[in-house]
Amino acid sequence: MTEALHHRMYLLAYDEAARGPYDRSRTGLLVRAAVLAELALRGRLTDADDGGVTVTGTGSTGDPVLDEVVDDVLRGACGQGWKQLVRRRRRRTLTAVEDRLAALGLVTVQSSWTGRGRRVTVSDRAALRAVRDRVSAVLHGDAPVHEIPAADTALTALAAAGKVRSVLSRRDARVLRERVDACTSRLGALAPGLERAVRGLNTTMIAAQGGMGGG
Repeated sequence: MTEALHHRMYLLAYDEAARGPYDRSRTGLLVRAAVLAELALRGRLTDADDGGVTVTGTGSTGDPVLDEVVDDVLRGACGQGWKQLVRRRRRRTLTAVEDRLAALGLVTVQSSWTGRGRRVTVSDRAALRAVRDRVSAVLHGDAPVHEIPAADTALTALAAAGKVRSVLSRRDARVLRERVDACTSRLGALAPGLERAVRGLNTTMIAAQGGMGGG
């Protein structure tokens, strides 16, 4: 199974019955946020002194999806705010992640007969189970959140923010609120602005579904 956060986020949001993300609009924002979190985990993006986002380090990340976002920030995209970057080019990023997963042999992608959509089939169902099991272990396990790998707590925070019901039911969201909050707070150690953007994802999703913000 791929370890990249944005790849795992896509698999977590995948709906086998729908042959694609459970909600393409919401998943685009979740995957885009996961890309930013992956770059923060790698030390490539952090808060800027002006409250925006800045790039650290040089060279390719080895992932074309990540490299495109780094280039975007270097060009001063959207004033470089985390929230703006989550919304920016989210549809393009979602498609690029699907193509990357296809190149890695984890999914197959077919255009629908109308040419207006995509059908995605996960080649390895064990990968789906594995990513869901890891998030479930974070949510229901006894290990202190600060001892869990930061990538796993970040994925859990994103899944909760995006209301991914395959791993977090409505009841779990209430019962496990403190654990989810602790996972989300760990993003603040990477970049406080990223934590705020993730905490505001539900509002961002509502606005995006209403046609606000560039995709």
